[in-house]
Amino acid sequence: MAFLSCEEMLAAARSQKITLAEAVLRSDLEESRLTEAHSRAAMRHLWQVMQATSQEYDPVQRSRSGLSGGDAAKVEQAWQQGRLLGDDYLAAVTAEALKTAECNACMKRIVAAPTAGSCGVLPAVLLPLARAGQADEDAVCDALYVAAGFGQVIAARATLAGAEGGCQAEVGAASAMAAAALCNLKGGTPEQCAAAAAMALGNLLGLVCDPVAGLVEVPCIKRNVVGAVNAVSCANMALAGVDYAIPCDEVIDAMGRVGSLLSPDLRETGQGGLAATPTGVKIARQLAQEG
Repeated sequence: MAFLSCEEMLAAARSQKITLAEAVLRSDLEESRLTEAHSRAAMRHLWQVMQATSQEYDPVQRSRSGLSGGDAAKVEQAWQQGRLLGDDYLAAVTAEALKTAECNACMKRIVAAPTAGSCGVLPAVLLPLARAGQADEDAVCDALYVAAGFGQVIAARATLAGAEGGCQAEVGAASAMAAAALCNLKGGTPEQCAAAAAMALGNLLGLVCDPVAGLVEVPCIKRNVVGAVNAVSCANMALAGVDYAIPCDEVIDAMGRVGSLLSPDLRETGQGGLAATPTGVKIARQLAQEG
């Protein structure tokens, strides 16, 4: 995909009178030289892996550090017992974000969407809709193309790496991608998809990357939940006609600039933020001694 801006992506859809998903697909085919059948098959495979990651989640399994595992099952149990706030979809989104992120920490197969550290956001918002019969495979794959389009622009204009831009570049980007995907899935216009992405990324601007003990577990896993819920809220606002004062491309550019201004301690080094708290330092020392 060769789009360097969201506006260019939207303009391609308008000028060719095609959907945003089709515009992203055509750009991908032009760059990759794949056939449409091969591209769609690859996207379906990614969706199947997302589903398999959730289905194969083991609530008993713990990460090697012992810091993560089993939390998704706790959420599902509390949901079944009627102890949670919000509706069934919100509970499912929370549980699915935890599942995929926990699987990543437990060294199981996930889809980096766009990164391993933010792998739970996109599947979390899509899996519950698919299971409820509100989105078939074709609709989900179209939504994933839209997500990929926005992710590619973020990568081109800013970064997707926590080590370069903080967690705003990982969970923030994933949240923007998920918001646009949801908006597309619910029949939103390309402009609404862009507004949803802009809001989602703007809401998480400045989010630091401060993994305790340098592991992609604390606070990373729970931030996947925040990214997913943020995506749902922003998609809802965009679908309702709520606009964002700052265009999506400008939000992305701002994210890149903010990332460059973050202290190195707040960019995946495990030296600042929560990693530098007394408890964070204690955990790191304990794990170092055990290792």
